[in-house]
Amino acid sequence: MLVAAVLRPEEGEDGELEVVRVSAEQLSDSLRFPVGETERAMERLGGDLRQVTQSSRASRRWNLTADRRVTLEQKMRRPIVLLTLLALIWGASFMLIKIADRQLAPSTLILGRIGSAAILLAVIAAVRLGPRQTLAYVRDSWRWLVLVGLVNTALPFWLLSWGEKRLDSGLASIIQGAVPIFNALLAFLFFRESRVVGSRLVGLLVGFVGVALLVGAQPHGKLLAAVAVVGMAMCYAFGTLIAGRHLRQTPPLVVAFASCAVSSVAVLPVGVIQAPAGMWHAKTIASILVLGVVGTAIAYLLFFRLIQQAGPMYATLVTYLVPPIALGYGAIFLGEKFGPSAFAALALILGGVALATGGVRLASRRGRRAPASEPV
Repeated sequence: MLVAAVLRPEEGEDGELEVVRVSAEQLSDSLRFPVGETERAMERLGGDLRQVTQSSRASRRWNLTADRRVTLEQKMRRPIVLLTLLALIWGASFMLIKIADRQLAPSTLILGRIGSAAILLAVIAAVRLGPRQTLAYVRDSWRWLVLVGLVNTALPFWLLSWGEKRLDSGLASIIQGAVPIFNALLAFLFFRESRVVGSRLVGLLVGFVGVALLVGAQPHGKLLAAVAVVGMAMCYAFGTLIAGRHLRQTPPLVVAFASCAVSSVAVLPVGVIQAPAGMWHAKTIASILVLGVVGTAIAYLLFFRLIQQAGPMYATLVTYLVPPIALGYGAIFLGEKFGPSAFAALALILGGVALATGGVRLASRRGRRAPASEPV
């Protein structure tokens, strides 16, 4: 066996490295493996490697699961998901308002709806933000919160409830599709940062043509009730633009709570006076609770978050999705009917939503010519 050895000064020159030949028995610290010991050592080494590999695979699976959870959370935060959920909730609200309107006056209905929502939102705000932090946010923006509460909640809720006493729920939901039109008009006059141009503006116009077609196809429309619902649409447009400009830094939970609290105080006297003296129907109570908890509290949290994420113009596009959903609810549960012309209008509405949200873009001449000008 050849080993390296360093010679002592008296054995060589300069203590340099020298290679010498020795036998294995002369090595006192040599390692000897009995028969089978090397195999067991390799097995132990292989087992350790398998454990490392399994641990690595488990770690990769965990990371993949975590990535999937993150991806799902990211998808749930996307504006299109919030827009769809909001449309499904508010589409059902028209049917529930129609049911509660059969027994209650509009002021009593919205008092029950907004009051229950305010109580729920107050509890959520106290748990998530704390009473002091919630009050701090309210003090910082109380003027705009009061204005949004009155213009975006109390007044439009009353106008809608009053109009639905005389109109079908489906027709009322269609008329409120004018919100993006008023939104665009008010933005052009007072809110220049929210103006829409290009294909998105085309989408708004196309969607409104569909809404107008549906309105024209509805028989027995009453003018004053229709005007009230149009007034509701204008209130929503103005309130949305106000919230988008002045309450963008305020948490959606605080905006929703303050809006419901201000509206509850505003309608409290008239709502109590006009409340029926007899026993309320079970359907009426259930409709008010669903309207308050889901149709107002949860929907407002979604709506104001949508305004913060995508802007007020995008948030008002929910009014294009609500009419077909509300028509479906009305036809299934209330026996309301609409003619074949409604299908063409629905196609226009959905096409307008696709354009206005940027999901579909109109091809421009420059875009079509670009490939031909590229070098080959």
